[in-house]
Formats: sequence, C-alpha cells, structure tokens
Amino acid sequence: MFDKKAHWESVYKEKSPLAVSWYQKEPTLSLDLIHGTHVNSDEPIIDVGGGASVLVDCLCKEEFTNLAILDISENALLCAQKRLGDFAQSVEWYESDITQFEAPHQFSLWHDRAVFHFLTDKSDRNSYIKVLMKALRPGGHLIIAAFSIGGPEKCSGLDIVQYDAEKLTAELGEAFKLIEVRSEVHITPADKKQEFMYFHFIRI
Repeated sequence: MFDKKAHWESVYKEKSPLAVSWYQKEPTLSLDLIHGTHVNSDEPIIDVGGGASVLVDCLCKEEFTNLAILDISENALLCAQKRLGDFAQSVEWYESDITQFEAPHQFSLWHDRAVFHFLTDKSDRNSYIKVLMKALRPGGHLIIAAFSIGGPEKCSGLDIVQYDAEKLTAELGEAFKLIEVRSEVHITPADKKQEFMYFHFIRI
C-alpha cells in the first residue's frame, strides 16, 4: 500500500523547497483571490497543503493574525517554521493527512493549492469534502487550485485528477456555490509550464 506520508517526507528531505516543481516565489493569484473574499485580517484562515509555501509569509506581512497551515509532511512544516522565525509562534501548525484531519475550530477561508487534485480515489475525495464541511463555516470561502484539463497528468511522480469548473462543482456538491474561476500558467523551477485552474467557492 502506498505510504503518502513517507512519500512527502522524502520529497522535502531530498529536495530544497525552492527546487520542487510547485514552488512559487510570489503566490500572486492566491493572494488576489484571498483579497477578493474581503475576509477580515483577524478571521481564521487555513492553507491546506501549505507546507513550505511562502503564502503564510505574505499573509503575515499583511498582518493577517489568525493563520493555520496544514501539511502531511513534518519536514515541509519545519521549513516554513524555520523561515518564519518568531512569526511562526503566532501560526497554528497541523501535521496531518487532510482526509483524516479534525479541525479544532471552524475557518472563514480554506485555501488549497494542489492537494485535492492528488486524491485519485473517490473515497479520499469524499473524506476531504467531509472534513471541509466540518471545518469551513457557512458563508466561508473555499479557494482550490488544481491542474486544468489538458494540463499535467502527474506531479511528484504521482497521478492527479484534472479539473474544470463543471467537474469540480459536481465533485463538491450543492453546499458550494462557484463564484470565480481563474487560470494560471505556472513556470516551475525547471522552467516547465504547468496549467492550473483556480476556483473560488462560497459554502452556502
């Protein structure tokens, strides 16, 4: 049986976070969509699969004060904590498989850049959505980014599921209303193009 945690621990042990294909120096589109939700700076925000991403750094600099980062990899979280220094003490850190996460409180915004598209089994997607329904408050914002239809078929050696608005809306179900769709061509550190779609939903 494939060990997801062992896979991601190995990735962050063997590679610099600056060298992984999903590394972004500036998470511009994520920030634009977060700003577009108009959530207050003191509302709870979680970055699912945030790991070593610099999104948390940007939000800290903008004085968002109620941030949480979840990742399956302890090594990824340690990268971010070390980089943030004293700021790390004001962030909630969760080392967990998202399909098994039990949120200690609800969030106003859930951000996921490229976690959901790794869930190739329907049962895992159902578990993710069950966790999401408990963790995101009614009226809360859901921002998910995934490889687009016609984009990459694999990432980090693993199969993924490509999404467009219709496919993701059907997957999430009637509890979520699609607000906005944006596209992005991500250039990896190896100078390869990856086509992403970003989706902003509101939990009804």
